[in-house]
Amino acid sequence: MSKLNIILLGFSILVSSVSVQAAGAPLVGRKAAAKYFQAKGDNSYEASAPRFPSSIESLGSEDHFMALGLSSYTNSKAYKWGTNSEQDVARTGLDMTYRLTQEYQLFDEVIRVSYNTYKPAGQKASKMSFLYGLTFPDATSKFPLYFGLAAGPGIFFNQIDGESAVAFDYQMFLGLRLFNLFEKTGFFVEGGIKNHLHLTSDGQLNGTFVSAGAVFTF
Repeated sequence: MSKLNIILLGFSILVSSVSVQAAGAPLVGRKAAAKYFQAKGDNSYEASAPRFPSSIESLGSEDHFMALGLSSYTNSKAYKWGTNSEQDVARTGLDMTYRLTQEYQLFDEVIRVSYNTYKPAGQKASKMSFLYGLTFPDATSKFPLYFGLAAGPGIFFNQIDGESAVAFDYQMFLGLRLFNLFEKTGFFVEGGIKNHLHLTSDGQLNGTFVSAGAVFTF
């Protein structure tokens, strides 16, 4: 066999070997990734992708929540309640708000029970308020801010002599709430006004408050 034929035969064997190795080598880079995802399919990729929960969770239209919080008056002024007028009469309070129903996918109906303490004319007074209210937007939205208003009767457990035992209470408030941060428990912060008018005597209170507490869903 001539040298030329030997050279051609060796070249042919080398080319064949390189071709086989190239065919068996794994693909890398963008083309390999595209081929892999086509083989897996879009659904398989989505199923394997990590899922992160939303930071703001909403409730269903049939769900209920109860908010329990502590409140403190930041400012208050009483008129004709033991004295002609007096500053910083209101003290602290406990508040419970319960969601009744959702209406028109726009607002929630709630009931609010508030217990508050006062010190008019240097004497102790306390009152329980039973209020019907509306909050916007409804809890099915994922918007964390809300505002509302509530009104209803207030009954004094302790009252100074000569003053009405029954009052008309009304509140307006703005707050931030987040549901289900820990299982079925979230939290809220709120601020607004708490006012009342005595029904069978002169006297009224205008006050601003802040509160914070937990929200339980069920």
